[in-house]
Amino acid sequence: MTYTQTKAALQRLVQEKVVPGVSFALIDGDRVETGQYGQAALVPAPEPLRPGMLYDVASLTKVVGTLSVVLQLLAEGRLRLADRVSDYLPEWQDPRVTVQHLLTHTSGITGYIPNRNQLAAPELTAGLLGLHVGPTFNRQMVYADVNYIFLGWIVEKILGDPIQVVAQRRVLTPLGMVHSTFTPANPLACIPTAQTVERGLVRGEVHDPKGYVLQRRCGSAGLFSTVDDLARFCQAYFQPEKVAAVLPPLLVNHLAHDLTPNGHAGRSLGWALTATQWPTPHRVIWHSGFTGTYLVIDQAAKQAMVFLTNRVHPVAPNEPYLDQRNAVIGTYLAEKSRYNARDFSR
Repeated sequence: MTYTQTKAALQRLVQEKVVPGVSFALIDGDRVETGQYGQAALVPAPEPLRPGMLYDVASLTKVVGTLSVVLQLLAEGRLRLADRVSDYLPEWQDPRVTVQHLLTHTSGITGYIPNRNQLAAPELTAGLLGLHVGPTFNRQMVYADVNYIFLGWIVEKILGDPIQVVAQRRVLTPLGMVHSTFTPANPLACIPTAQTVERGLVRGEVHDPKGYVLQRRCGSAGLFSTVDDLARFCQAYFQPEKVAAVLPPLLVNHLAHDLTPNGHAGRSLGWALTATQWPTPHRVIWHSGFTGTYLVIDQAAKQAMVFLTNRVHPVAPNEPYLDQRNAVIGTYLAEKSRYNARDFSR
């Protein structure tokens, strides 16, 4: 593995000061190449980026933790895609929304919660359960954290423990993701995220405002992880049969398909979909996190990329990063296809 163009694109993100630093893994079956460029922190003082540092991976929590547990419950028959949310969360009043809608972000749940980030957990919980369904229901994919917060609460109803406790027990520990945690013991081992008026420099605590309020009961954010642990997670997706109790093979092997209720909204269970060309045109799965993280997994080729950065440091949201991120993903997929085609022709 060389991926010269992909690594050059990652270096440019740092050189052009789009992000302070980048940690990455390029994965080809059993082979993993890791590296890092740039700084861990810019404020209050520059700090070098060290191998093995923990990142707040934000919405990667959805696919690594919450989705994995939900897939387990589906495989065990303790949950069904067609189950109504209101059967588990009776405070939710719209019986049309199902587990499948939540998983694929086609629930249409929308609305405004005044002073949301200043609410205590009980008030925020009530506010979220008091939202309504809008006109995109069952027709369009509209990404929203509330879907995976609800899924976390459904998991808690079934298993009796908060989603983050369950994800640690049922996913992180059995996969050997030994550094991954929802409660980092040493903040200095963590990459800092934003510096805010309310919280100062956020380090070793979840950046996401809803995750900060809901804590262990948040299924949409809160996970801290490393490049090595996330590479291990990606490799488990290549051969879920080896970890069938954690990643049910029948479900995981079908995730590169549009699994929205109408089959046309362009989303899988949890994962976003994009295309690659080798050996024939097919879909790969990917997901990003607000803090500047993403995973790209090509299950058919058994290849993946882990990309971790703190694009919200020292100030969020750093919108220019988004176009750059998508360009890096495109560079990686194109370069991967060229390497695969070249190796295949030998």
